[in-house]
Formats: sequence, C-alpha cells, structure tokens
Amino acid sequence: MLEISGHPCDSFCDRHRRRHFLRIGGLGLGGLSLPRLLQAADLSQAAGLGSATGKVLPHKAVIMVYLPGGPSHQDMYDLKMDAPSEIRGSFRPIKTNVSGIEICEHLPKLAGMMDKFTIIRSLFGSPDQHASDMCVSGYPIGPRGRQDQHPSLGSAASKLLGPVDRAVPPFVGLTIKTRHDPYSNPGFPGFLGAAHAPFQPDGEGMDNMRLQNLTLDRFRDRRTLLDSLDRFRQRQDASAEMAAYDTYTRKAFDVLTSSRLVEALDVEREDAAVRELYGRGDASPAFGEDAGPHWMDQFLVARRLVEAGVRCVTLSFGSWDRHHSNFSRLPQQLALFDQAITALVSDLHRRGLADDVSVVAWGEFGRTPRINKDAGRDHWPQASCCLLAGGGMRTGQVIGSTNRLGEVPQDRPVHYQDVFATLYRQLGIDTRHVTIPDHSGRPQYLLDRRDPIAELI
Repeated sequence: MLEISGHPCDSFCDRHRRRHFLRIGGLGLGGLSLPRLLQAADLSQAAGLGSATGKVLPHKAVIMVYLPGGPSHQDMYDLKMDAPSEIRGSFRPIKTNVSGIEICEHLPKLAGMMDKFTIIRSLFGSPDQHASDMCVSGYPIGPRGRQDQHPSLGSAASKLLGPVDRAVPPFVGLTIKTRHDPYSNPGFPGFLGAAHAPFQPDGEGMDNMRLQNLTLDRFRDRRTLLDSLDRFRQRQDASAEMAAYDTYTRKAFDVLTSSRLVEALDVEREDAAVRELYGRGDASPAFGEDAGPHWMDQFLVARRLVEAGVRCVTLSFGSWDRHHSNFSRLPQQLALFDQAITALVSDLHRRGLADDVSVVAWGEFGRTPRINKDAGRDHWPQASCCLLAGGGMRTGQVIGSTNRLGEVPQDRPVHYQDVFATLYRQLGIDTRHVTIPDHSGRPQYLLDRRDPIAELI
C-alpha cells in the first residue's frame, strides 16, 4: 500500500484524518495494480479497442449517487396523502419553489431549489436485488455475473471518450467497501476489461509498492518523489517482472503525482464556507449498518474530480433498506442527503458547470406501499424513484406518476435504461448508434433501451 502521510486533522466525526482520501494505494480493481491497469489500457489500444476517433470530446461528466438498499419513493418524492394510514405513513408533503410539485417535509433545501431538479416518480425495471449494478450500468446481476458482464457507464465513457488529461483517470469510484459486496460495486468494466475499471483512491492494489517515509509535502515535490522511487527500486531484487513493468510503473506515478488529481482529492483546499455548505459526515456505515456512509465530503470530492477532468464519479450514500424504524431514521438521513445533494447542485450552478455535469441519485428499487409491523417498508421492485439535475437537462418538473397507493407506474413509466440513455446522450454518446466490440469482437450496444427521455432534452 502506498500511503501518503499528511498533517493530522480531525475533520471528521469519526476522527478519520484528511489523508484518508490520499491513501492512493489502490487505484485499481480486483487486485490489479495501477501499472497493470495502464498496461491493460495499452494492450487494449494495440488490439484496436480504443476510441474510434482518437479525439478527446468536449468535457462532459456524470456524478452518480447510489442510495444502497432501496430508498422509499413514497416517503421522499411521491407521498400518498389520500391513501389509508397504513400506506401513507407519518411524513407530510411541503410545497416546492415549482408550482404544483410537493415533496417530503424532511427535504426542505431540495424543496427550495426544485427548479434545478427533475423527479422521476414512475421508475421501473430493476429486479429484487440488493446491488448497485443496475444504478451504475443499467443492468442487474445476470446469468453472466455482475452487471451481466455489461460495462458500467463510467467504463463505457472511459472506453469511448478516453481521458481528458493523461494524468487524470476518466472514471473514479469513491464507493466504500461493504460486507455485502454487491453494495460496493463502483461500476465494473464488464467485457471492456481492467483497462476501463474505475480508479479507487481508497482501494487496495499496490501492496508491493510501499514507499517509506513519504509525506504529503514531499509527494507534491516531483524531484523528491523520483529520488524516493529510485531508492525504492534499489531496495528491490532485480527481477524480470520488475523490468517488464518498469514503463507502466513510471506511468502509474505520473498519475499519482499529478497535481490535478492530488489537489482534487484534497478537500482541505476548499474555502471553509464551501465545506460547511456540503457538510462533513464521516466514513463509517450509516447507522452502523452494512451500507454506505453519511459522508457529505464525497459530494464535494466528486465535484472537484469532474473539474479536474474525470468524466464519471460514483459514490454511495446512506442505508435505505428500512425494514424497520423507517419513520424514526429517515428524518436524520433525509436531512443529510438534502444538504449534500443541494450543495452539490447549487455549487455546480455557481461555478458554471450545470450544463456540463449531470447528477443522478437513486437506489436499486422502491419500498412496499404497506408499512409492516416493525414500522418499516420492505422491498418493492415494481416502482421506484430517481432524482436528476444538471447536464443541460430540463429541470423543474416531475416525470411520471404511480397509482393511488404507490404500487406501480401509472403515467409515463420510465425504465432505468431510459435514464442511462439520457445520461449517455449528455456525455455526447448516442446509444442508438454507438456500439463497442466485446471479447469476441462482436459489436454490442450499450443498452437494450436506447432512446433518451424526451422530457429531459
């Protein structure tokens, strides 16, 4: 593990230090080190699997927020006040700044800037699977494995568009590791292979490349870094494997020592007022459950990463599998999500990025209309919800509806893949025509449903 030491800073509630985001040891996936990923990228290009045009398109980006466990659609954006008490629950709707749209009382900041968001109330198409696969790729776990071996949106963008800056990875996954592994899929590359896996700043993967006594200040000094690297190599036995990977090791350190990447990960560089706008939170799983954290800093890091040149950032937030304690825990969680998502979107608008960066927040399914005996709601894949912003999309609207009890889509059903077709379009990728060759060289469409949502474009 390559750990970059920094000055202690007890910024987070769990007293994790700032250098948590600078543990660069695992910019890889599945045990592959960054040098191996770079080699895989070169092999991919040599095999004719690179960008068809060889050009870097204008920089567009997507920030994907996964809500692990399945958020309750009828307790967030689709309250059913005319339903019986065992359906509607205890939350009340409030008006938003868009006439005719009401949402949950525990989302007041979102209500105040509804004109910058779009709600989809009629989302469908996901099976009863506790996994992020559908939310990062448009495909659930299938007969061929995770994402049914299809690439995630971030991996497809990496493949088709390439890096904006050679020293900045096009796809970054901030999702934390969970015991229930399907929650922590940041977006697998599927048949595209390791060359287009997400870079994970807090992962594992370069355990054989520990540099001793390297501080953050020295890390920013390229000459010092190279001297440290030389000493590291002198300590290693000369081996054929080390010689073979020497070129890719140098490329890896080009990425690791990029001031753009390091500075994007360093939220301490932000003005204090901006940090307070987002909130802090911490890296521990929400409510001590096996799910995402209430870590609002990740939303800020995501914004900083896309500014630095990343095309897709994925993160997870909260624990939404509320089989019990739904109405006692959601108020706390909704307040934190309300702060983070509105801070992100208002920040994008303030910085002139709202037309270039699309934001999506959703989970793998909805919750049962009927409240169970434990004051919770169970799995309900028949209907779910989605929150969208930015990307030049039309906002200030609600798309679709469910029936009186929130059981099934009623007007304008929207499939998960319809949302993906729209997000791809905003990146400049036309899913109706673009294909990518699979392992056998056979061209594959990115999605089965390939038409963007007309109301958004």
